[in-house]
Amino acid sequence: MNNLTKANLPVPAPRSSQPEILAEEIIERLTYRIGKDAKVAKPHDWLTATILVIRDRVIDKWMESTRKVYETGAKRVYYLSLEFLIGRLMRDAVSNLGLMEEITNALSSLGVDIRVIAGLEPDAALGNGGLGRLAACFMESMATVDVPAYGYGIRYVHGLFRQQMADGWQVELPETWLAHGNPWEFERQESAYEIGFGGAVEFVSGHDDQPRYVWKPAERVIAAAFDTPVVGWRAKRVNTLRLWSAQPIDPILLDAFNAGDHIGALRESNKAESLTRVLYPADATPAGQELRLRQEFFFSSASLQDILRRHLQQYDDLTNLADKVAIQLNDTHPAVSVAEMMRLLVDVHGLDFDAAWDITRNTFGYTNHTLLPEALESWPVPLFERLLPRHMQIVYAINAKILVEARKARNFSDAEIRSISLIDENGDRRLRMGNLAFVGSHSINGVSALHTDLMKVTVFADLHKLYPGRINNKTNGITPRRWLMQCNPGLTGLIRETIGEAFLDDAEKLKPLDQFARDSAFQEKFAAVKRANKVQLSNLVASRMGIKLDPDAMFDIQIKRIHEYKRQLLNIIEAIALYDQIRSHPELDWQPRVKLFAGKAAPSYHNAKLIIKLINDVARVINHDPSVRGLLKVVFVPNYNVSLAEVMVPAADLSEQISTAGMEASGTGNMKFGLNGALTIGTLDGANVEMRDNVGEDNIVIFGLKADEVANLRSDGHNPRAVIERSRELAQALSAIASGIFSPDDRGRYASLIDGIYAHDWFMVAADFDAYAAAQREVDTLWAKPSEWYAKTINNTARMGWFSSDRTIRQYAKEIWRAG
Repeated sequence: MNNLTKANLPVPAPRSSQPEILAEEIIERLTYRIGKDAKVAKPHDWLTATILVIRDRVIDKWMESTRKVYETGAKRVYYLSLEFLIGRLMRDAVSNLGLMEEITNALSSLGVDIRVIAGLEPDAALGNGGLGRLAACFMESMATVDVPAYGYGIRYVHGLFRQQMADGWQVELPETWLAHGNPWEFERQESAYEIGFGGAVEFVSGHDDQPRYVWKPAERVIAAAFDTPVVGWRAKRVNTLRLWSAQPIDPILLDAFNAGDHIGALRESNKAESLTRVLYPADATPAGQELRLRQEFFFSSASLQDILRRHLQQYDDLTNLADKVAIQLNDTHPAVSVAEMMRLLVDVHGLDFDAAWDITRNTFGYTNHTLLPEALESWPVPLFERLLPRHMQIVYAINAKILVEARKARNFSDAEIRSISLIDENGDRRLRMGNLAFVGSHSINGVSALHTDLMKVTVFADLHKLYPGRINNKTNGITPRRWLMQCNPGLTGLIRETIGEAFLDDAEKLKPLDQFARDSAFQEKFAAVKRANKVQLSNLVASRMGIKLDPDAMFDIQIKRIHEYKRQLLNIIEAIALYDQIRSHPELDWQPRVKLFAGKAAPSYHNAKLIIKLINDVARVINHDPSVRGLLKVVFVPNYNVSLAEVMVPAADLSEQISTAGMEASGTGNMKFGLNGALTIGTLDGANVEMRDNVGEDNIVIFGLKADEVANLRSDGHNPRAVIERSRELAQALSAIASGIFSPDDRGRYASLIDGIYAHDWFMVAADFDAYAAAQREVDTLWAKPSEWYAKTINNTARMGWFSSDRTIRQYAKEIWRAG
């Protein structure tokens, strides 16, 4: 053993990035870490060897970043999210390290194409849609703008399902992204925590005669940590994504096994492992609801125990927790953290309840992502109390504190008291997680200006009245590294050639591109890049689905989670109306268009799955009708994920952002499309409002009811039947769907879907149809004038820099976290 102490341990020398050195290291990893001779190595072997070489360079920066935080005592940010849709990591890391050219050349010298092996890296199935992708963008931006941060989530074995189509129906299959291991992650055996469920609470008298409560769980599992490094741009900082895996206390019950009960002997293992097997288990059954709550508490408790352990290791004092720690709750999924933090501070660390409440509230921030009351999670009180009895006591204590304050200090009415209560008394009593997150946080932010304004007058109106300073806005953003530089190298190269490299470090430096919007030579180059991206998508669709697309047609794309408020239904109904018009008026100058859809429906969401089936049924009819003459095609591309988005976004000519106004919190797909030179057709919903303000009214196609008009129409009595009868195109399209023209095997398949539009039209499909159809014809007219089209889309790319997640994170850091 040597005599080196922690204070004077040597730091590794910087590693060479010369291609020949990198090639030698790749061969070394291939030989000694994977056990393969280069002569017989397969593409997946080269992929793993390359990742290991890149990872070593990431680790150097990772350790340097960690040391710096301990040395400076900087405040740490902890981002708790049930989803992190990180996608493939190799290209991200290589690009942010500035090694793309060197690694490409090193692999080329070995006869390996980086594009081939990069395509083999599995997508981490850790998220569903915008919520998880936002968390991933935020993690990359926190590292980029030098905010010390940990992301905390669950290491799902299968995560969100893999989507396949069977006769046009969505089929859910397990996503096996971890089947062959994950070379990016590191298991941290020292960071393991017991997580309890059930049991009872015992009262004991403390040494100061103050009452103390001890929770004695009936069940326990181990949360084991797996760390993945997250590299910021130019590797300024490397932060940590820590994911929790559930493991049993006793992996096998030997007595049962030896008695012949070989299956029962593994029940504890199976029960523990089910916690982290699947993202969003179907919650239509009581068992599904319980598993979802178990998941949320499991990762929240493990994360908080880890945060407090790290803080005490450095400071040995919890009274300064809010000065050194900021915890952000990404939606209501980790809201149980408020009660768990109180339990840990009061029961485990012996703090007074009021002192613990001040620390908790000053430490937490809560990001709200929805205005839909049903999407603000709530749990049946009996379920919550059975699983987390001590936490239920704490919730009641918090509720008493809040309600007494509201009644005595603010003179709240009975109706206002019912609104702010943590317990919903309407029907079966339920614990409102949105309210818990609100009262337990010093900051509650919306994710677009419109969304934030609506929060104050809808879901949190009375809580806003009680705490008027807490709600603030932080409009979402996207990382331009992933969503321009990496997914669209052709456009990135063109921009560099035209205005220089300043935009690589600051996306708002894209603005000088504006002056080239009407430059015919630049337009020609811009159009060539777009067409090349469309050829790439066409090749993908041809290889996966056997469908041939015309890259010279307009690519009209809607990719997002399938939900009625996102109105894929409006899109496909308008496609049917367009189909009828093309057949009825072949003499008109129709613009060729390909309508592409992708997205997943929740397994228990019947109408969303029915919409997918309808899209596929309509596609089958339109795509095989010779009278259409190739002027319209409809394609649903299965298994939407980050990697598919990275191909579809740069290929889009038209971006569909058509949610019912007032229902989309923000959207980030709209930002990705705009940055990559697509024209947006959309409602004034979510961040579309701010996009219009940034790109200019002339460079976006806005239609339909505004949020206040939707609310007024619903409250005044909307008569969709009358609206439908006044619109011949809509009436004919709905009649075609309802009568079974697109479903001859089951003519009544879509009757309930169409009946919903006639009966209440809650999502304003009928109300907005004529405006949407007119906007689409406006798009056709513009598409027929290429110079005008490209001027507008170039303006979009030039003016989207404000929507960088770097800007968003700087706002969080300054105004909420006070970090960095």
